[in-house]
Amino acid sequence: MITPQDKDLLVKKGISEEQIAEQLACFEKGFPFLKLYAAASVENGILAPDAEVQKTYLDAWEAYTQTDKTVVKFVPASGAASRMFKNMFEFLGADYNVPQTDFEKKFFEKIEHFAFYDDLNAACLKTKGKDIPALLNEGDYKAVVAALLESAGLNYGSLPKGLLKFHKYEDGSRTPVEEHLVEGALYAANRNGKVNVHFTVSPEHRAFFKALIEEKAALYAKKYGVDYNITFSEQKPSTDTIAADMNNQPFRDKGQLLFRPGGHGALIENLNDLDADVIFIKNIDNVVPDKLKGDTVLYKKLIAGVLITLQQQAFAYLQLLDSGKYTHEQILDVLQFLQKKLCCKNPEVKNLEDAELVIYLKKKLNRPMRVCGMVKNVGEPGGGPFLAYNSDGTISLQILESSQIDMNDPQKKEMFEKGTHFNPVDLVCAVRDYKGHKFDLTKYVDKSTGFISHKSKNGKELKALELPGLWNGAMSDWNTIFVEVPLSTFNPVKTVNDLLREQHQ
Repeated sequence: MITPQDKDLLVKKGISEEQIAEQLACFEKGFPFLKLYAAASVENGILAPDAEVQKTYLDAWEAYTQTDKTVVKFVPASGAASRMFKNMFEFLGADYNVPQTDFEKKFFEKIEHFAFYDDLNAACLKTKGKDIPALLNEGDYKAVVAALLESAGLNYGSLPKGLLKFHKYEDGSRTPVEEHLVEGALYAANRNGKVNVHFTVSPEHRAFFKALIEEKAALYAKKYGVDYNITFSEQKPSTDTIAADMNNQPFRDKGQLLFRPGGHGALIENLNDLDADVIFIKNIDNVVPDKLKGDTVLYKKLIAGVLITLQQQAFAYLQLLDSGKYTHEQILDVLQFLQKKLCCKNPEVKNLEDAELVIYLKKKLNRPMRVCGMVKNVGEPGGGPFLAYNSDGTISLQILESSQIDMNDPQKKEMFEKGTHFNPVDLVCAVRDYKGHKFDLTKYVDKSTGFISHKSKNGKELKALELPGLWNGAMSDWNTIFVEVPLSTFNPVKTVNDLLREQHQ
């Protein structure tokens, strides 16, 4: 089945034949649904600290930034903006020339409100010799859209979201990359004013990102009195997954094995390569202009303070258990902490002797920790917070996507639909153990939480395999804490018209 040519390709990518066999087996048997215990809520698993408690967490974070610990802001930024312009691509290909849908009409009616308007105007002058008002006056709407999306103009249809102009300011417009630099200065600077920001990018866009950073970073460093250390990485070829045909055999394109990117779960490798103590994770398109950054910054510091507070407590308990000098009551205190603060429950512990219980507690406490902000559910698509069963019989907090839940089971479907909160991808992670060593994050992935989707290549159907998602199965075996954050911290840009919402104006 594997040819000499295939073997060369595998060596080049850093993928073993065993991995291929494992992946093909996944197509064969599929992935099990996760067993749910309950949807997480403020009554069950989601912290909603009052103002007084918030202050102690904020103080904890301020104190932490004055130590010599390394904090990194990690921004997955390789996603192309093509989906953001899906409606406008459809308009370009439509058999009518004047806006028909509400989406199209809104785009043109409010076109002057986009931060990229001046650039688009210049692109229209370059490609058509006329400005936007003149083209619209003549009814040549498609020329304007072509100047926005195609390579002769701004090429926004092929660029990543991070490089598009999102927000307008008195002194010019900003891209999401720039907004993330500003955010980093506001909550992730250390005592010397150093701000570490890491972007994951696609190989074909890396040079564009670097050029933008070279042009803008010094400006923001001066404005906020910080010193930026900005780094980049790409998804590793070794995290690509093999495509399968409808019979679960390797899919071949012109005789060659076809591999596809493994989805955002592949980024656990990039995260694992960072030399850091604490890592913030936030999507590239969830940014707001300065006038609305107050809540974002406050709640980022808050969830980081929760993380530091709980990590320090876990470390103290681990050192106690290591010392061997503890009482039965102290063991029960540690168990209470694990169950109440980290929401990790095990119905079997009541049958364990003290010595066995200590082994169990050490295993559960000594692992990576993350605090995830959760917003109230407003019907956005995506994952949510749940208490789910793990393979070892324990129950813990997990972020699940609908594809991981058996929607044919009425009870599970209702649990998903009645969930009070939603995952906005707002995480802060602690990735060192109590002895100061880095965890190997790849060891905490639940491989049984991948996802199979149906795609096509050159008109032929294929099955694609996505790795366990970065904040889903890739972090399944971490200690997880959920904190309620306000909806004002969640402002993703899924379509170009989202930029017209007041949060982006």
